[in-house]
Amino acid sequence: MGVLKYTDEHTSPVLPARIFKASILDSHILMPKLLPEAIKSIELIKGDGAAGSIKQINFAGGKVIVTWFAKHQIDEVDEKSLIYKYTLIEGNGISEKIEKVCYDIKFEGSPDGGTVSTMTTTIYTQGDFEIKEEELKAGKEKVLGLYKIVEAYLVKNPNAYV
Repeated sequence: MGVLKYTDEHTSPVLPARIFKASILDSHILMPKLLPEAIKSIELIKGDGAAGSIKQINFAGGKVIVTWFAKHQIDEVDEKSLIYKYTLIEGNGISEKIEKVCYDIKFEGSPDGGTVSTMTTTIYTQGDFEIKEEELKAGKEKVLGLYKIVEAYLVKNPNAYV
């Protein structure tokens, strides 16, 4: 098994608690609303959203015969420290070459009153499989795109998630 680990950091003018609540705690409501062309629904299929729960993201636009989804196991939710850890365990992104992908996200206040968001991604591959740099870059851009969409919504709606 191979392990690839990297960390990305992003800044935002929005307060950490607002981004955490919007993008983590209420993602099942907000993401399908903001991205209906990409996300059909997000549902808890096991648990109540606490550690040990399983969340399924159902993607829109897949082929009729194929169901596009991703299942995440929630490993930790700390609303006080604004930490969220989860593992992609099934669906799109998992294959015979990738066993699982773990994400560790932390939102902290920045000196200018906004947020510094740090996400560490750990990819567990099968055998000696190596992920191409272009694939990593594309994945990072998707995550940053989602972050920017939530951020733009919060900036445009200053009373949301306060």
